[in-house]
This record gives sequence, structure tokens and C-alpha cells, in this order.
Amino acid sequence: MLHALIAAAALASAPLDSQAVLERYASKLLTTEAPKTMVFTYSVSQAGPQALEQSHRVYRSGELVRDETLTVDGQALKIKRTRIVRYRNRYAIETLAPRMTEYAFLFLRSVRSGDGYSYEYKAVPLGATGAFQVVGMTISGSSYLPSEIRFKTTAGKISGTGSVSFARSGRYWVPTVASIQAKIAGKPARERITFSAYQFPRTLPKSTFQSPRPLPTPALPAF
Repeated sequence: MLHALIAAAALASAPLDSQAVLERYASKLLTTEAPKTMVFTYSVSQAGPQALEQSHRVYRSGELVRDETLTVDGQALKIKRTRIVRYRNRYAIETLAPRMTEYAFLFLRSVRSGDGYSYEYKAVPLGATGAFQVVGMTISGSSYLPSEIRFKTTAGKISGTGSVSFARSGRYWVPTVASIQAKIAGKPARERITFSAYQFPRTLPKSTFQSPRPLPTPALPAF
């Protein structure tokens, strides 16, 4: 009996077959729910032709976005810079995750991750790709969603490689870090974005996406 329990425990702790992991991954992508409304902060650091250090707070409802700049070069802004724009979430898992209809995945290795395993794959495109191409990913053995997506990109005089990492926040699988090392007209550049402090309210007030009114201009005294 003891021998059977030990054998069962060993089997349970062994990595899954790589193809079975891909099947679970494909199934998970079909059922993964994206948050319709969320609030989060992000910090961005750039080095190269343009140096930049900023932190932002973002309010998103669908494609509507309110982006508030909170600090620049480590200094808090007395008056926040606010942009109201509309665009899709380009870092969302449903946007970046490669599909099995677009890529072939070559298994590289399984790696111990906590009490389980993560699974690393090389991605090979099945057809022509655009400026953005996934080159590999790591699938989490707890969620069967990507914990990291690796990519390369080329656009005009810009080319680079990078990765986007993901983790669970509440009931959602969200980006935590995005980084890229690139060359712009032959000159090295890098960018790193860190996402944090996620909240998922049911709704946001309509006023969230209304442009702030400019302060009234004081009337000058007549002399």
C-alpha cells in the first residue's frame, strides 16, 4: 500500500506530456475571460536615443482609456497630465497569445516552478508574419496560460527582441512586465514597463472618460 502511495505521488509530481500541455493551453485560450473594466498603474523606463522615467495610472473600460501621468523622472507632477484615448489593450493575453493555427510549437524543456512545472516552447510561424512575431513562450503548469511570451519585431529602422510576462491577479491573467532591447537606426535602446496595483471594478463613472476642464484664466485688473 505504501509503495502504491509513493508511486502515485511520484506520478502526480511528474511533468505532463508536452502535447497534452499544448492541448490544455489551446482549450484555456478559448475560455479565458478578459476584464471589461480595470484600473492599474504602470512605470516605464526607456534608455537610448530618448531617456524616459515615468509612472502612470490607467482607467480602462473596453477600449476607452484614461491615462494619468503621475511622475516624471522621479518627480511627482503638481498637476497630472491626463489623456483620454481609445485603443485596444495591446498587452492583453488574448491579444498576444500565439494560436496553434498560426504557429507550430517545439517543446524545449520542463522546469520546476513551485509545486509544479512550467513548460518552454519555441514558436515557428506557419505562414507569413507581420512586424511582430512570437519566437517562444513558457506555459504555466498551474493555469496552462503563458507566463512569458518572447517575441521579435521589425519596423523600418527599428528592430528588437523582448518578452511579456503574465501572472494571476484575482480571477484574471494579466501582464506584469514588458521589456524590449532594440536598435533604432543602429543605436541601442531598451524599454521596460512594469504593471501593478490591478483593480477590477464592475463599472467606472462616465466622468472618468471626460477630458478635464481647463482652469479658468484669472481676470487681470485694469490699471
